[in-house]
Amino acid sequence: MNENQVDVLIMGAGLSGIGAACHLEIDCPDKTYLVLESRDAMGGTWDLFRYPGIRSDSDMYTLGYNFKPWTNPKAIADGESIREYIKETAAQYGVDSKIRYSQKVLSANWISDRAQWRVEVENTKTGATSPYYCNFFLCCSGYYNYAAGYEPEFKGKERFQGEVIHPQHWPQDLDYSDKNVVIIGSGATAVTLAPSMSNTAAHVTMLQRSPTYVMTVPEKDVLSSKMREFLPDKWVYRIARTRNVALSMGVYNFSRAYPDKMRNFIQKHVADRIGPNVDMKHFTPDYNPWDQRMCAVPNGDLFRAIRKGKVSVVTDHIDTFTETGLLLKSGQELEADIIVTATGLDIQLAGGMELSIDGIPYDPSKKMYYKGLMFEDLPNFGMVFGYTNASWTLKADLISEFVCRLLKYMDKKGVRQVVPRNHKDVQHTPFVDMSAGYIQRALSKVPKQGAKAPWKLYQNYVLDLAMLRFGRIADGSLEFGARTK
Repeated sequence: MNENQVDVLIMGAGLSGIGAACHLEIDCPDKTYLVLESRDAMGGTWDLFRYPGIRSDSDMYTLGYNFKPWTNPKAIADGESIREYIKETAAQYGVDSKIRYSQKVLSANWISDRAQWRVEVENTKTGATSPYYCNFFLCCSGYYNYAAGYEPEFKGKERFQGEVIHPQHWPQDLDYSDKNVVIIGSGATAVTLAPSMSNTAAHVTMLQRSPTYVMTVPEKDVLSSKMREFLPDKWVYRIARTRNVALSMGVYNFSRAYPDKMRNFIQKHVADRIGPNVDMKHFTPDYNPWDQRMCAVPNGDLFRAIRKGKVSVVTDHIDTFTETGLLLKSGQELEADIIVTATGLDIQLAGGMELSIDGIPYDPSKKMYYKGLMFEDLPNFGMVFGYTNASWTLKADLISEFVCRLLKYMDKKGVRQVVPRNHKDVQHTPFVDMSAGYIQRALSKVPKQGAKAPWKLYQNYVLDLAMLRFGRIADGSLEFGARTK
C-alpha cells in the first residue's frame, strides 16, 4: 500500500490531534492513520506560545483527556507542563511514531468515485509537495492562524522607539527587567502576562478598551491531592472531572439565568481583592457574565500585583503611538520601553486549506455544522472545535469518540461514504452566540449552526454527551453510500 495512503488522516498534532489519534488507537485499532503537523514539534498551542507565565485558563481535570489522568498537583497548569502531558500521552499510546512533521496541508479534494480524499501537502522545509490519500479526514488544527496573531492597525506605530511584541511570537531572549511595559488587551493572555512580567519589570500597565470579568481560582486542587493518598489516580481524576464539569456548567447556566446576581457576586469578589485604592470601573464590563469568556486568575496573582503597585490597569482608547509610548484618547500618556499587543488571534478555519468535491470548490461558511463536528454536504470530513464556555478538550474527546463510532458503524454496514444532509430545511443561524471580538471576526469564515438538532451547537457538555456518545448514528441526517460489498 502507498505509504501516504491511510484510512484516517489527522491534521494537527496539538491537544486535539494527539487526542484523536489516541482514540483511534483505543477504539479503532484496525484503522491505519497518520498525523500531519505543519510545525516541527507536537503540542499545538502549548508549543507555539512561549510568553512569560503561559498557562491554561481551564482546569486540567477537564482540559486533560478523558482517558489519561492528570496527576500534576497544579489544576491550572503552566504551558510546559501541558506540553509534557501531551508528549507523554502520545508516547504512551504509540501515537508519536505516526506523526509527520513539517507537513502543511494546502488543499483537500474529495473524489466521489473512489470515496477518497486526495490531500495536497507541502514540506515546509523543502517546499516540495506530495499527495496523501485517506477515506476519512479529521481536521484538528484549531481555529486560528499559527503564522500570525491578530493586531489592529495602530496609528503612529512606526514612531515608537521601543519594542512592539505580539505574544504569539515572543522573543525568548527578551530582557524586560527594570523596564516599563504596556500590555494592550484585557483577555486571558493579558491577564496572564501582567502579573508574570511584573516580577521583573519596573512597572506593567494593562491597557484595555473595555473590562473583562475576572475571577480568582485555586492553582492547586487540594481535595484531589488529598484523595490521591488513598484512591487510584483514575478514580481521583474521574471524581474531579465530574465535579468540575458540573461546577462550570452551574456557573455558566446561573450567569445566563441571573446575570445581575452573578455580576454583583463577581464585582464583590474583585473589590475584596484589589482593595479600596483601585477604581472598580476597570473591572466592570458593559456586558453580562459569559457574553464573553471569563478570565481565570490563579491564586489571585493579578490582584496581588495590583495591590503591590507593580501592575496598574487603564481603561481607555489609543489615539496614537508616540516615540516613547502611547497617547490615549483622554489625553493621558503612557510611557513604555516595551509594548505587548495581546490583541487576540487571527481566526483561520481548517488551517487555511482549500476544500473541494470532485474539483468543485466547497465553501464551509455557506454550510451548517452537523453535531459540531461535520460539515453539511461534505463527505467523510470532521473538524474538532471545542467549547467556548468550558474546556476545549471536553468537546474534542466527544468528537473523537463519535468519529470512532461512525467509522465502526460504516464498516458494519459495508459503506465507505457518509454525508450530513439538511433534509428538513433547518434554518441557518450564527455559529456562536458570544460577543467576543475573535468570535465576531470569525463569523464570516466559519460554518453556521442550525436552529435545532442535530445542527444546533448547544455549548452544553451533558447534551453533547448524550448526543455524541449515546445518540443514534443513523439519525436521518446522515446519508451513507459507496458500498464495499
